[in-house]
Amino acid sequence: MRVSHLSLTDFRSWPALELDLDAGPTALVGSNGQGKTNVVEALGYLATLGSHRVSADAPMVREGAERAVLRGQVERAGRSTLVEIELNPGRANRARVNRAPVPRPREVLGLLRTVLFAPEDLALVRGEPAERRRFLDDLLVLQTPRLAGVRSDYERVLKQRNALLKTAFLARRSGGGDMRTLDVWDSHLARAGAELLAARRALVDALAPHVTAAYAEVAGGDGEPGLTYRCSLGDATPDGNDRTVLAEALLAELARLRPQEVDRGVSLVGPHRDDLVFMLNRLPAKGYASHGESWSFALALKLASAELLRRDSSSGDPVLILDDVFAELDLSRRRRLAAAVTGFQQVLITAAVLDDVPGELTAHTIHINAGAVVDG
Repeated sequence: MRVSHLSLTDFRSWPALELDLDAGPTALVGSNGQGKTNVVEALGYLATLGSHRVSADAPMVREGAERAVLRGQVERAGRSTLVEIELNPGRANRARVNRAPVPRPREVLGLLRTVLFAPEDLALVRGEPAERRRFLDDLLVLQTPRLAGVRSDYERVLKQRNALLKTAFLARRSGGGDMRTLDVWDSHLARAGAELLAARRALVDALAPHVTAAYAEVAGGDGEPGLTYRCSLGDATPDGNDRTVLAEALLAELARLRPQEVDRGVSLVGPHRDDLVFMLNRLPAKGYASHGESWSFALALKLASAELLRRDSSSGDPVLILDDVFAELDLSRRRRLAAAVTGFQQVLITAAVLDDVPGELTAHTIHINAGAVVDG
């Protein structure tokens, strides 16, 4: 899989951009603030309907414009598909495939698969659990696009249930309250939560050996990584990934914790409370890993994701994006990372200084300066 052409209108700093992209590695080079990261952010959005930089769409629309349009020509399995997203802050976004509208933007998920690594991904190792949950869920959707609906359903149910818990707290203080509505939402949360939980646990099991191999590649064999999925069910977590069994366990824990949940007005059990724990040499990577080790671990997670997707899909390799990564690595890690990514069908690299990028990744170089693109 690769993107042969990217077109942007009023996206970030780009009033307009028409960019042809080659197979193999391509380096986008230019000083900071010239728009390199905006280009790869657009590609990531076409693949995931999300940005690695912001959580809302409004900052991605150029100042003074009402909307932004992103178009990517995707080549995969001998077919060419035009994927288009129209960002409309304050209104519903729109999507088209080969110029034809689709009912919902998430219908385009799976047509383009990207794995993006950026300096922000260091938060996967050093940041809060929400970062790691998002990593897992984003990868799940890339792997199995229908899980976008499960993820959305769970978030909707959780929001509604938390609102009801707050209402129940106020009602109990006044001596009233009817818990029957909450019982219904417990069932919805358990059902959607069980499917999300089972998918995450299966993903971690599949990802773990690839993380071990990728860490050995980028760190030169120095260190033993490990992944553990920590479920909010604690000791009540069932073995295996049977959805019915998991839903029953979630329901039982919701019932047990209801008094505390009503007191606090939040849901205390479910996938939104889980975490993915990273270990390095049998110690938690968060708090014990050095800066270099943390970078290697974060890189290994993304390389493992790309390897899992390439083995899992008939669409070929995902597009691998390395955003301003090489400047953060020492020379030996640069060389090892270059060796690890050269086999992918398309690799896009951004860098402020061309010399930071190993020579084998600069066969195609595009210079970006003052909002203009110049082939190198």
